Amino acid sequence: MTNRHFSAKLTDIQSFKVGDDVSKRDKIMLAAIDAFKEKGIEKTTISDIVKTAGVAQGTFYLYFPSKLSVMPAIAEHLIAQMVPAIEKELTQHADVLDQADALVEFIFAFTRQYRDVLALTYSGLAATEHLKEWEDIYEPIYKWVASFLEKAKQDKRVRANLNCQYAAKFIIGLLESSAEQMYLFTETDTEEVLIQKREVKQFLLYALGIETP
Repeated sequence: MTNRHFSAKLTDIQSFKVGDDVSKRDKIMLAAIDAFKEKGIEKTTISDIVKTAGVAQGTFYLYFPSKLSVMPAIAEHLIAQMVPAIEKELTQHADVLDQADALVEFIFAFTRQYRDVLALTYSGLAATEHLKEWEDIYEPIYKWVASFLEKAKQDKRVRANLNCQYAAKFIIGLLESSAEQMYLFTETDTEEVLIQKREVKQFLLYALGIETP
């Protein structure tokens, strides 16, 4: 697999900017990201968020009961952006070997580009009861990866006894954890990232039973 490499393209991912063409709920969610990044989660107030969003404080409470309750909305926004972008990236490649490579590249690129938002989301969710919502938030991406694996299984490109639903969760967990080790809280040099991706790809191929030429 060392001769295969695909650079993930994130041009289809919407930027985290407050604009006039988004709903009030999304304006609040996007404004919260800016406020959290500027002041930190603890020091940010709801007044800070609504000022950035350009809405009344009462409007905030129509959508969110507290500032930390915005965190699941941020996570949902990330996943909603991620799923169609992954699908577009992987459908450019016909063979499951190339698709597996592209999936790894995409998750690493996504994590690097949105590491500040991801770090905020994890910190915010961990501090609240909303952490238990994480699996529900991730369900769309689990479902898509499971569907991808089912097709590969039907085509006899992965091992016959693969449990696609469980494998989908394992794969996303593995890829995100590996990418976060490189990007989330520190900037790792390029050589270490390349080694990490290579090892993750090899591990993924062995786990899925994908044969390499």
